[in-house]
Amino acid sequence: MSERPAPPAIFSRERRIAALHRARQRQGRTNAARYILDDMVADIIDRLEFMRFSPARVVIIGDWTGTLALSLGGNGAAVREESVATIDEEQPLPGAPYDLVVSLASLERVNDLPGALLHARAALAPDGIFLASIIGAGSLGALRAAMIDAQPERPAARMHPLIDTPSASALMQRAGFARQVVDSRTLTVAYPSLGRLVGDLRDQALGNVLRDRPPPLDRAALARAEASFLARAGKHGSVAESFEILTLTGWKD
Repeated sequence: MSERPAPPAIFSRERRIAALHRARQRQGRTNAARYILDDMVADIIDRLEFMRFSPARVVIIGDWTGTLALSLGGNGAAVREESVATIDEEQPLPGAPYDLVVSLASLERVNDLPGALLHARAALAPDGIFLASIIGAGSLGALRAAMIDAQPERPAARMHPLIDTPSASALMQRAGFARQVVDSRTLTVAYPSLGRLVGDLRDQALGNVLRDRPPPLDRAALARAEASFLARAGKHGSVAESFEILTLTGWKD
């Protein structure tokens, strides 16, 4: 049997680690944004309570707030916390097996998503559960439009490719989960400027980590991007930007 061809290298692991370190430094500022992870963590806690699932051994990937680990540890779980700086989700997860594997705002930026899902499933004990929250394809429409308008003739790749619900569901099935569910919700945030949106993304380690780094926008292109973004403002002067959050749930029977 021939080996599976290597996936295209879209994202840079080195840039992801640098973005994480920068975000942790930015979190020391007053009013630093962290609403994406806060929303994801609250959702995971609600799901576990609804399922009445009390795992004994857990690995959490990507929650740099530490909130989910505190919650699960307070209920008696032995929790291992990891990040892109400490593990590679495209490789077997250390310390397995786990009753629960959680990944937050991370899997949408791995080059080999099918492989990462296979490793997540392999790390589960029998009857274990995998939960992943990712930013989906319905996200950041205003920002995408602004980046295209900034360089209408030859736009550089500045936005990440993102996955939609049907594709995520197909990948979960391909990874061999006995049962799987993918659902989505939308988080809408109002921004007074393009700069505020970009700053919030950097606060949360959600900025551009493409392997091929585009050149910075020049002053004229940046002005076009800002004008395009503000053209979508509502009557109160803010632009409503959407984040589609996909939650992937898989059971290992």
